[in-house]
Amino acid sequence: MKIDVITVDKEILGGTPVFSGTRVPVETLFMHLEKGISLKEFLEDFPTVTREQAVEILDIAGKVVSSKNFKQIYENTVG
Repeated sequence: MKIDVITVDKEILGGTPVFSGTRVPVETLFMHLEKGISLKEFLEDFPTVTREQAVEILDIAGKVVSSKNFKQIYENTVG
């Protein structure tokens, strides 16, 4: 099931990518995971984010990292 998971709107946190229907930046999920905080805890901390949204974001991230075009994607984002 595909769901809309990311909203980028200059009226919401100045255009920071957020979970759709929330004001929670997508980056917050990755920051929590990097600190060893579980997905369950993240969802408890941010109840406006659904498990389906978080899983979809992780799926998207996985596809980007495993893409044969990763080097180009990476260079375009940090370049």
